[in-house]
Amino acid sequence: MKISVRNSAPYFPIAVNMLETFGNMFTDAAAGRGNANVWHFGSMTCVTHKQGEPAHRRESWYAVSAHGDRFITPHSPVEGLRRRKLSFLPVVAQAVANVAPAGAMSVIPALIFPGLVLGSARPNLALTFGAAMAVVILVSFCLRPMAKRMAAVSGLYSYTAKGLGQRTAITAGWSAIFGYGLVAMASLLAVGTYVVQLLINLGVAFADPRIFTVLVILAAAGAACFLMIRGIRVSAWSTLLMESISIGILAVLMIVYFAVNPPTVGLGSVFAWNGDFDLLSIGIVVAISAFVGFESPTTLGGEAQKPFVSVPRAITWTPILAGVLYLLAATAQDVALKEAPLDITGSSTPLSDLFSQTSPMFAAVLDLGIAASWFACAIASVNALARIFFCMGREGVAPRTVGRTHPAFGTPSTAILAVMPVVALVPIVMVISGTSPVQGLANLFTLGAYGYLGSYIFASASMPFFLRRIGEDTYASWILGAATSLALGAVLWTAAAVSLHTGNLQTLIYGGVLLASVIFATYLRLRLPERLASVGIYDETRQLDLFQGEPIP
Repeated sequence: MKISVRNSAPYFPIAVNMLETFGNMFTDAAAGRGNANVWHFGSMTCVTHKQGEPAHRRESWYAVSAHGDRFITPHSPVEGLRRRKLSFLPVVAQAVANVAPAGAMSVIPALIFPGLVLGSARPNLALTFGAAMAVVILVSFCLRPMAKRMAAVSGLYSYTAKGLGQRTAITAGWSAIFGYGLVAMASLLAVGTYVVQLLINLGVAFADPRIFTVLVILAAAGAACFLMIRGIRVSAWSTLLMESISIGILAVLMIVYFAVNPPTVGLGSVFAWNGDFDLLSIGIVVAISAFVGFESPTTLGGEAQKPFVSVPRAITWTPILAGVLYLLAATAQDVALKEAPLDITGSSTPLSDLFSQTSPMFAAVLDLGIAASWFACAIASVNALARIFFCMGREGVAPRTVGRTHPAFGTPSTAILAVMPVVALVPIVMVISGTSPVQGLANLFTLGAYGYLGSYIFASASMPFFLRRIGEDTYASWILGAATSLALGAVLWTAAAVSLHTGNLQTLIYGGVLLASVIFATYLRLRLPERLASVGIYDETRQLDLFQGEPIP
């Protein structure tokens, strides 16, 4: 006897698992006519034929559940995207670009931390980045099992829907959009700031640098929009190239700087800690902003060639490799900036000013690399944001128009065009209003980190429930999901308490976003339950994905 189910690519069995819960027992029963049998695996039903009666070449059938639900659809819910086109490297490029290691290594340790921005007692950079790295790796371990079983296009939003339900997914999706959007805004602001600083280091004088900064932000937003609409493959390879060059530039310049200016500070002072847990918690929140975006390949499940291989690998290894780079960069910058003048440590571009003391040309090259890195980050962040928004449009919980794709390029062009003006407008308003780049970047990155942390908490807590639905949960999965959620919650709670105590409005802003999402989800449940029930779409197996020839003997 031979099973006549066609070869539907390696992701089909796992996509099927997501739809129905498999039982531990299975039975077989006669189909009632001919030599066909029906095999019941829990709630999944497969049709089989004896060797002498192979299925006909053009027969039409669907694998169905015990309840009559189809496992194979004529059209995928995310139809219109270019499916199965991205190899492993472009998928990794999405993660690397969204993390923006070159830009984060240059900006976050030296610019964003409270000790350098506010002039208070500095946190230990190595300890803070080490703790943030540990938390993010726990999150990646929670996301990996879901990424291996579901070809998601909206990432954590879809995972939460399958684990904790649609109403919780609305809040997780809003939180993720908030995080991606704020980091994209910060990235464009960083691009404008560092391009202006590059020209200053080359001797260009500005009567009012704010005007040129606005023009650079507009140009960067337009170029990013073009690359994203042109195709995910084009934007992914472009961002990977920019990040690789930027990391190489930064590494070479740091080596040259220490060769010319040997450090006089002992490493013991670099690893000293003042014991302030409140400052450490705030520092971890900001340090996590250097890792956020590592999960963005989970929005490429429909476009990756092998989503159940490339996506889990990308989200597992990106935070590990980025964490190693951050620990090295944080230690090096701590040594380099420890004896730097106050006008450098308090500058909006401290590393650039530090290098300009040795050579303005070195500083200009560094500014170019940092600007390129943040430009790549802006592209990757909006790519992920637009795909979540695109899925919401397809589900009906956002305007239907944002669920359209470009007819030629297969990208969520309407969603990209809808969000890009908002992403560009916020940093432009900050520049025109006279907000310092230091404070602007600090606020945007911290707010973005709140959004990411919220979505990470929901997704990590979803993991064991997700696995339980398909009968694959274990004690380890429940322990990992609970431990990761509690660790993230503790960091977020402490940071929020400190923020409120100091009179900062960041926690209230993020709290308002969460409250609005809960109200919206409640409205959907009461007035539009059919739209709420559609939340959590992913790239389902189509009939065209199946092998259409004769069964192999």
